[in-house]
Amino acid sequence: MITNWTKQFIQYLQIEKNASIHTITHYQKDIADFLKFVEQQNIHTITAVSYVEIRVYLTTLHEKEYSRKTVSRKISSLRSFFDYLVREERIETNPFKMVSVPKGESRLPTFFFEEEMVKLFESINFDSPLGKRNLAILELLYATGIRVSECVNLNIADYDQQLGTLFVKGKGRKERYVPVGSYAMDALDLYLQKGRPYLGKSGKDDQALFLNYRGGRLTDRSIRKILNSLVEEASISSRMSPHVIRHTFATHLLNEGADLRTVQELLGHSHLSSTQIYTHVTKDRLREVYRHTHPRA
Repeated sequence: MITNWTKQFIQYLQIEKNASIHTITHYQKDIADFLKFVEQQNIHTITAVSYVEIRVYLTTLHEKEYSRKTVSRKISSLRSFFDYLVREERIETNPFKMVSVPKGESRLPTFFFEEEMVKLFESINFDSPLGKRNLAILELLYATGIRVSECVNLNIADYDQQLGTLFVKGKGRKERYVPVGSYAMDALDLYLQKGRPYLGKSGKDDQALFLNYRGGRLTDRSIRKILNSLVEEASISSRMSPHVIRHTFATHLLNEGADLRTVQELLGHSHLSSTQIYTHVTKDRLREVYRHTHPRA
């Protein structure tokens, strides 16, 4: 019976909430983990779950050393699940309503300075088809701030060469157009003319914008490996990930005077609060420059 309720809830997320595959995967895992715990406590009906069991469950998460962010996500997933059960009149009250979400760690996003980005670009040898592809990927990520999941899902048709725009399918099936800078356009055009035709000879994926050496669509993991190798070649000590490039994109825009709403639109954030973290980065940068340059700082 519990399994049926879970399936119905997932259908509700897909149809009514239009949730992304990524979100649904997290919900399924979080609910399955909790139901497994409930069974271990010899509770065989969802109506018997109380605040006491939830406290024990949260203690086990703490013992397993889950991060605050993960615990918050699990609580949020389970609260939504039990809200659904209340709505469907399966249970009377939601025991997760009494649980407070732990405060997240206030870590500022990592980003590259402009000099580091220049070093990255200069380190790429784009004589080979793969080199041309790698340059196009880095230029596009930095020019648009798109997520790595959005990057791997790009098709050739999503790039409008005449308008200099990119059609991006984002989280929660949200769609947006983003401008592509001249450097990224040059790198993309070079890759499409003299790089991709040599990678797509096997014809595995005629639609995908970025291909691997076998002619198939690149994966998230492949792009992460490519970026890590570029950092090594450029001898940059900073930590690298596709999200660092996204952070760099947002930080550099704000440093140069872009307004927060514009950056929010470009990043595809649903809420302005998600974008506001970058203002802390720029304030931090200003403080650092002031400390090192003002005679009486």
